[in-house]
Amino acid sequence: MASLAKAKNGSDRNRTFLLILIPVLIVFMAFNTFPLLTGFFYSFTDSKGYGAFEIVGLQNYIDLFQDARVGNSYLFTFKVAVVSTVLVNVISLVLAIGLSSKIKFKSGLRGLYFVPRILGGLVVGYVFSYFFTYIVPAATGTESILASSDWAWVAIVVVLVWQSCAQTTIIYITGLSSVPEDVYEAGALDGATGWDKFRYLTFPLIMPSITTNMVLVMKDMLMVFDQIVSMTSGGPAQSTESISYLIYNNGLSGGQFGFQCANAVLFFILIAVVSIVQTRFLNSKEEQL
Repeated sequence: MASLAKAKNGSDRNRTFLLILIPVLIVFMAFNTFPLLTGFFYSFTDSKGYGAFEIVGLQNYIDLFQDARVGNSYLFTFKVAVVSTVLVNVISLVLAIGLSSKIKFKSGLRGLYFVPRILGGLVVGYVFSYFFTYIVPAATGTESILASSDWAWVAIVVVLVWQSCAQTTIIYITGLSSVPEDVYEAGALDGATGWDKFRYLTFPLIMPSITTNMVLVMKDMLMVFDQIVSMTSGGPAQSTESISYLIYNNGLSGGQFGFQCANAVLFFILIAVVSIVQTRFLNSKEEQL
């Protein structure tokens, strides 16, 4: 009887598991896998997003490497991603160290720092667009930074860093809280203070958190889109066109659906490669430390 009851419970558990898993798999395949495969197919066509189309083979991929606008969007995206990733991690680590120390209202400050992450990218972008377009020029008597093809990217970096520090700071706080106190006590006996304490004790022990943040932030920055839409729309003079924005804008309204599908496939592969290389490189540094 006991064995029958146990078998029945196992069967019920498996049925429940399948009832939960199957709908999730269906939704995932419908809204992720199927569009991905469809986009991969269209990357080999001259489709405009409507009407008839023909198979053009690898021509779209060949044209990608000959299109100056595509090349500029990749250069802009990587410039913004690298600068933003470095700034986010440095600022977040400093904030995390401060919030991990014995200061008043520490819990309240942690919650306050997380607010930017809750806000939508479009909302934040529109707010900062107003700030850079009207408030800053009125206060300084200068032209809006968003109107400059040389400096508009700086405004985008400011917004990205401001919004991205929240989650990164929380991860660093978690990493710092996992460092054993006796490590610092032993270091103090050896005279480790200030920078030496951070360099030789804290930094090696929070390296897993640094690896996680570097990979996640770089991936998010490479996919920057909302802030571009709400702040510059790729301007002025296409100087702030990110890859994601170019794929969206020219693919859906520019008659380059097939071409931009090829761009999306290339971009997907590039993000995967960058993430893998980052992870392996940083993991090797963890082992060395």
